[in-house]
Amino acid sequence: MVDQKVVVIPDGKICDYIDGKFRKDTPEEYVRQTIEKRLVNEHKYIPFQVKIEYTLQIGSRKPRADIVIWDKDVDNQTQGNIKIIIECKKETVDARNAKDGIGQLQSYMSVCPNCEWGMWTNSIQKFVFRKTVDESGNIGFMEYNDIPSADGNLDVVNRPSRKSLKNASDDNLLFVFKTCHNHIYVNDGMQKQPAFFELLKVIFCKIEDERNIPNPLEFYTTSDERSNPDGQLTVKKRISKIFKRVKKRHGKIFDANDEIKLTPRSLAYIVSELQRYSLLNTNIDIKGKAYEEIVGANLRGDRGEFFTPRNVMKMTVEMINPKLNERVVDTSCGTGGFVVTAMTHVIDQIEKNFVAELGVPKKDWDADTIRAYQDKISEVAGTYFFGFDINPDLVKATKMNMVMNNDGSGNILQTNSLLPPHEWSDEFRTRLAEALGVQKSSIRNHKSIEFFDVIVTNPPFGSKIPIKDKSILEQFDLAHIWENDKKNGTWTMTERLQSSVPPEILFIERCTQFLVPGGRLGIVLPDSILGSPGLGYIREWLIQNHRIVASVDLHQDTFQPRNGTQTSVLFLQKKTQAQKDAEEKSGQMADYNIFMAMVEKIGHDKRGNPLFKRDKEGNEILVPDKNNVLVLGETGEGTKTVAHEQKVKVEDDQTPDVPAIFAEWKAQEGLAW
Repeated sequence: MVDQKVVVIPDGKICDYIDGKFRKDTPEEYVRQTIEKRLVNEHKYIPFQVKIEYTLQIGSRKPRADIVIWDKDVDNQTQGNIKIIIECKKETVDARNAKDGIGQLQSYMSVCPNCEWGMWTNSIQKFVFRKTVDESGNIGFMEYNDIPSADGNLDVVNRPSRKSLKNASDDNLLFVFKTCHNHIYVNDGMQKQPAFFELLKVIFCKIEDERNIPNPLEFYTTSDERSNPDGQLTVKKRISKIFKRVKKRHGKIFDANDEIKLTPRSLAYIVSELQRYSLLNTNIDIKGKAYEEIVGANLRGDRGEFFTPRNVMKMTVEMINPKLNERVVDTSCGTGGFVVTAMTHVIDQIEKNFVAELGVPKKDWDADTIRAYQDKISEVAGTYFFGFDINPDLVKATKMNMVMNNDGSGNILQTNSLLPPHEWSDEFRTRLAEALGVQKSSIRNHKSIEFFDVIVTNPPFGSKIPIKDKSILEQFDLAHIWENDKKNGTWTMTERLQSSVPPEILFIERCTQFLVPGGRLGIVLPDSILGSPGLGYIREWLIQNHRIVASVDLHQDTFQPRNGTQTSVLFLQKKTQAQKDAEEKSGQMADYNIFMAMVEKIGHDKRGNPLFKRDKEGNEILVPDKNNVLVLGETGEGTKTVAHEQKVKVEDDQTPDVPAIFAEWKAQEGLAW
């Protein structure tokens, strides 16, 4: 058991992942710490093999190398024995920079006789070199895919096997996505958005190849292939073959004549960056953060699209608790974060069922069980999970997000879901009816769309994008003018329509129309809806049509740095007709308790920078990382195991605490879901 020591971090410092020393918190340091985590968690280097800021002797100069690595059986860790040197720079330093670029790395490698490998990175560019020395003593550098892992196996660097695929750790997948996107943008002369979609085609090929069990992996490039035009063409041929299978499997995402438009050189580079990872098995939060960050940077529109932070999505989904065989939709799905989070919640249930049935933990499943498990996930994802969005680029991005997180891309559909259902496009209605197993002709109007058990959504909000179309407004009670009887505080709907209504108000009612009676809704809304006196009619309508289950007030910086709107997550359960009739008969609303919580700490500040827990004096603290204790081996016969204890900062975020408190409250209230 690791002793729960707490270490205080001085202001403006960070604790080094490998040697535990305090260093200045700078952009270069962020890059170095991310690489250090990769060295330990992915490459399996033991911390005592690695030194940070190691002083080299070059003539009379004594520069410091960012990271140096020795073989683990080296007794004497000297400059002469260094095996690998790594230089980490901030994003703004270019690789061709005379002082700090790859030339600096190569000069360091040259003065270390046994240094065979070097890596230079600034988080959006990465270069790996293997040093060669000919008979005359001339030094050369060959570009390579990656540095070798601790076991020194170079076959894996050139052609990974299924067993050698690594799960990405921390921000490394984000590094890889940014590096690849930047490479296309800079080298292929594409604008950001087309570059993004070309990268996603390659990601699809990677996932398709991982799914192709038990055949050997085809998604790879050797270092030799990558470094010459002939080899690059071979790689393009190999990946194009996989892309044919992708188009067949995902005909709704790609046209039959779609091609990968990257130059062979760029494609080989991107394959070399992605090939070592298992995109299917990497932790969903790491994948989601990387994916949504790069999607947000390239596809954010001007329709009030402010993507929901992952911690808020997770909290909302855990509280709404979608179950196996419940239909789930996000009616304005953006990049698909809510749908993926809900799907992951259900996949956890599927995994538990498999483990209970087989009596075998997941890590010990054979290939047939893994395939059966993946098939079950695909079936559930394809049957029960849906997402709609008006932006065709976001629909495509969401489909890709779903595929990267275990499939289900078929039910992500492009539509303006506020339109009257008879005005939805024929293709949308056909595909929706097919997926729901209903007659297309039955999708007639706003009264005939009660299809979903659970909705989790963050609708676009803003007075800049009001809805004025009469044919849309006519479908909604909340688009009418309501009159307030100030004596008894009640509101009554009139026959007259408002001239314009913000979209989030209509989305509340559209979500209710989409829900089956008794269905559940978790929706992010601006606080004005819940508090503004002039919008009391909305609250009246909500109470008439739902049980208000919970309201979670979010911190004002939740959507910063892009949006300062104060928001809450509202949890509603749609009343059945019988419940409404009973209330009407008695002339009284049912009496019940409402769960209320305030999230006062959201894990980041108004600039989007992470915030960490502090002690009473205001200093950041470090605690042991329970998920990451490295076992270094036995100290000798009969003696205890030596462990290297990694320490981590703790995000100052209260959202993970809310679902457990809510679950307790729900049990007391007798709510079964």
